Parts: sequence; structure tokens; C-alpha cells
Amino acid sequence: MLRKSIFQRIESLFEAAMARLGHSFIDFWGAMQQRYRRVYALVALRLRYAFFPLLALGALGWLAWDWQHERQLASAEDAIFDQIIGFRPWEPKPSRKVVVVEIDECSIQYMREQGAGGWPWSRQLHADLIDALDRAGVRAVGFDVQFADASAQDPLGDTTLDAIAEGGAGRFVFGTTRLHPDYDPGSPLHASQAPSSYPLVAHPRNDPPVALLLPYGKAMAKNSALLNVARGRDGVLRDVPLHEQMGDWALASMPLRLATGGNANAMAAFPDSVRIDWRTRSKLPFVSAADLLTGRPICRPPSEPLPALSGRTVLVGYTAAGLNDAKPTPAGLMPGVEVHAEATEALLAGSAIWLPPAWVKYALAALLLLLTTFAFFRGEPAYEIDDVFVATNLVLLVAAFVGLTAFRVFFDIFAAIGFVSLYFGLCRLYAAVQRGRAIGNNDFRKQFDPARDRVLAFARVRFVPDPHVNPRGLERRLREYRRRLRRYVHGGIDAVMLDGVVERKSWLWEAMEDVTVLIWSAPDRATAAAAAERELDGLHAHLIAHDDVLPDDGSVHVAILFSETGGPDKDSFKDFFEVRAKVRGTLGRLLAERTEWPLSARNTLSSR
Repeated sequence: MLRKSIFQRIESLFEAAMARLGHSFIDFWGAMQQRYRRVYALVALRLRYAFFPLLALGALGWLAWDWQHERQLASAEDAIFDQIIGFRPWEPKPSRKVVVVEIDECSIQYMREQGAGGWPWSRQLHADLIDALDRAGVRAVGFDVQFADASAQDPLGDTTLDAIAEGGAGRFVFGTTRLHPDYDPGSPLHASQAPSSYPLVAHPRNDPPVALLLPYGKAMAKNSALLNVARGRDGVLRDVPLHEQMGDWALASMPLRLATGGNANAMAAFPDSVRIDWRTRSKLPFVSAADLLTGRPICRPPSEPLPALSGRTVLVGYTAAGLNDAKPTPAGLMPGVEVHAEATEALLAGSAIWLPPAWVKYALAALLLLLTTFAFFRGEPAYEIDDVFVATNLVLLVAAFVGLTAFRVFFDIFAAIGFVSLYFGLCRLYAAVQRGRAIGNNDFRKQFDPARDRVLAFARVRFVPDPHVNPRGLERRLREYRRRLRRYVHGGIDAVMLDGVVERKSWLWEAMEDVTVLIWSAPDRATAAAAAERELDGLHAHLIAHDDVLPDDGSVHVAILFSETGGPDKDSFKDFFEVRAKVRGTLGRLLAERTEWPLSARNTLSSR
């Protein structure tokens, strides 16, 4: 029993200490808040509702600037795209129309052991590789290997490789590199003469020179296409370019040339780039070059068969460490040959991701900004609008996630919605400052002082619907009336609005929904009455001004009572409770008051 008593005393001391500490912290924090909140209230009192159009102009200006310059909104969408690619529950399986022949470490080591030398391989070995693929019945072959110069050690191999290119009738495509544009003026080659070029207009005239690093052989150069790719601003490769425009001409990329067979009309039908449906768990079919050249399982397990090659499009390139031109993609580092293979797969299998035009996200953000601005400019929206806003955003985000996962459609609106959410939050914060001052929060306006504010004027403002309004339409009329009332009071009047006394969406709230109490404080009755008259007249003018736009089908009735709170000669502690009792009593009489009159353009209170 003694031990329990000691524990109780310790617990009591701890509770008391925490209560004192909590009270002191709340007082300190309240004083800190009051310092900057009153500054916000002064700003809100000056700007009033002009804040929302000004904020909208700033946000729209940033969107326009971002569209013309950095496009950070698009960069944010790219980062979100990468995350969705990694988190989606399933991803598409390869169509098996495209196969990668990789020159890997195993193949290089095997050829070295066979006396064929290390890397680079002889041209004859590459010719043998194409011959093996041709005998396997492939549809086309693309080489992600540069053959820029003839080989002094293997001239016969050079001739053989170029002869195979000639005999392939366009089925074997070799890599070309676009040099820096600074080299264009000195190039003898014009865009119309470049391999795999095609016109972009019916009657092309603009035919500028273009600098290309072509394969050494005439037939190889004729049957070549661009290997250049472009990374995003963050260094990640997401979209593979399908051509490079030069004047009225376009130079096709390797994937576009392989997918279309070099048909100019077919190539012209494709967009500028393709967004690959990047896979992280299921890869394209791969086969080691050594396995293909020997026809035996050199690099693969003996039980694993070669992937089917007949009728397939094959990309050949190196993946060996030290040779690999790995590129950062949403699926991680990926060899260049695999990137080109994935782009070819996207074109042949129709598995490319569809994205709306880049301007759509900016247009959507601008539209939502304008709607948000309009909603707050009309007066602080009901708090249900927050739920609607969040629910709408969630639906859009889920639709974007499902669209990418299941339908290869990516509505890149995530960053736009995030930007609008930030904008909505700023509007709500400003409206909260307006509301805080309107309801008499001491953080936003001078604290009530009975020694100074000796008289309080209480006005009950009640909405009375017209007799013809049916119960179903009454809720809409009440909502519209309260919105107009909030806009007037939040705009910066002297009265304090008594609102939110009871929980919303309860029977008690519904019973009080048509009633609002406005309170004015002043040193004497005449000053309080004058302030109340002035602002009730203003309320009448404000409500009447909006009837032509959206009538509320009702009238407003007012009841008024005055209460004296005391003076400076009273004991402050005792006065504190007396003032509270008087305020409660006056409010009770006001709510029960039967004498009221319609709100009019001129409300005279001195005789009441």
C-alpha cells in the first residue's frame, strides 16, 4: 500500500510538471505565432481578394517561363515515370520479334582461345556472324558497332563484309554517327544524300550539309542508319529519337530503319521519338555471339536452346565489360545495343508508351489554377471542397498509374497535380488568415479588452428562404448565402463572426446553419451602433450586388442587442468571469429574440 502511494505521488508530480511545461510552451508558441500572424493579417487586410488573382498571375507566369526554358515540370514527370516503372506490379512480356546477339566477355575470351585474337574482332568474324544469322532466316540485322575505317590487317575481311552488305539488299543495316553540327558547313554530304534519309515535306527545298561518320564500305554506308541517342536533362535515357531533322529532310535512326525496312513513306509516318516501355524483370531474348558462330553452347548452359531467329529482327552489339557503352535508363544501366533493340521492339510490336503532347500538362495545370483561383476569389470555399480536391487528384493519379501499367498510356500529370496542390494549399492558408481575423482569433487582431471595449453590439443575421423554395433547393440557397456572407466578412470588416460553434454535419449544425452572429466592440454604445449600421448596410449592398448573377431566393433578417461589459475600475480577475457571463447571457437572449427586421440599405440601430 505504501509502495502504491509513492508511485501515485511520483505520477502526480510528473503529471503536474508536464502540465506546467505544456502550458508554458503553449504560451510561448502562441506569442511567437501572434507576431507573424498579425503581419499576415495586415497583408490580407490590404490585399483582400486581390491576393488570389495576383497569385494566379505569378503561377501562370512561372508555367509560361518554365515552358519556354527549363521545363522543370516535365523533368519532375520524368522522375515520377521512373518510379512507376520500378513499382508497377506487372510489366509486358517481350514479343520475341527482336533478338539481341551480344558480343560478351565469354565470346571474346573464346575467340581469343581459338587464335582469332581479342577485341576488336576481325572484319571476317563479323562477316561470319552476319552469314550465320542470314542462314538462320532472320528478317533483318542491325549492327551497333562502328566500322569507320578499313582494316589494314584484314583487307579481305573488309571486302567480304561490304560484299555481304551489298548482297543483303538492305536487310543488313550498319551504324552511322552524327557528328557535331559545327562540322556541317565543311561536309560535302547533304541531307538528301545521307543514307536512310527521307523527305518531311512534299517538295523539299532546304537541303543543308550534314557531317556523318559513315562505315568504310560503299554498300555498308548506303545501308546505314544513325546510332545517336539523346538523354534527358537529368542524364537518363527515356525517349529514343527516331530521326534527326535536317532542313526539309530527316535522317532515320537504326530502330526506325529496321522496323520499316527503309521505306520512306513508312518512316515519315512515325513521330520524332519513341518512349520505350522499359522492363526491369523481363528482358529481350539474348544469344552470345560465340554460340551463334559455333552452333554449340559455348556461353549458355547446354540445356538451354538458342532463341528462335527465323523471321526475327536481330541487333548485334557488344556488352562485354570495358567495351559496353552502358546508358542510364529507367530500368537501370543498359548496353547501347539493348537500348536500340528495345526501341525496335517498341516499333515492331506496337509496345511504345503513348504520352500526351508536352503542352497538355502545362495546360492542365493552368486550367486547375484558374478554377482554384475562381473558387477562392468567390469567397472561402466550404471545407468539403478539400475532400473533392483530394479525391479528384487521387482518381487522376490512379488513372495515370493504371494507364501506364495496363494500357501503355502515361498521362504525365503527376507533377502538374503536385504544383496545383501547392497552389491550392497557399490559397487555403491565405483564406485561413482571412477567416482567423473574421472570427476574432487573437493571433490575427487586437485582443478583446473589457476595459477598452465597454460595449458589445450583437447582431443575429438570419437567412429566410422565399416561400416558393422547395426543401430540396433550400440547401443550395443556404450554401450560396453563406458563401456570400463569408466573402463579405472575410474581406476585412470590424465585426467578429461567431461561426463554427458546433460540429459541422450534425443535427445541431443544421439547426443553426441559417443563423450567423456578428459582434462589434466599442468604447460606447453610439460608436458600436455606428459600426454595426455601417457594416450591415455594406452587407446588404454586397448581397444585392450578386443577385443578378445567382439569386439566393430569400431575404436576410436582423436582430440586435447591446451589452455593457464593464470598465477599468473593476477587479480584472473578477471582471473576467463577469464579462463571460454577460456575453453568454446576451447570446442566449439574442438567439431567442423574436423582434427582427429585414436587412435593408439603411439600417438604423440608434432607436433599437
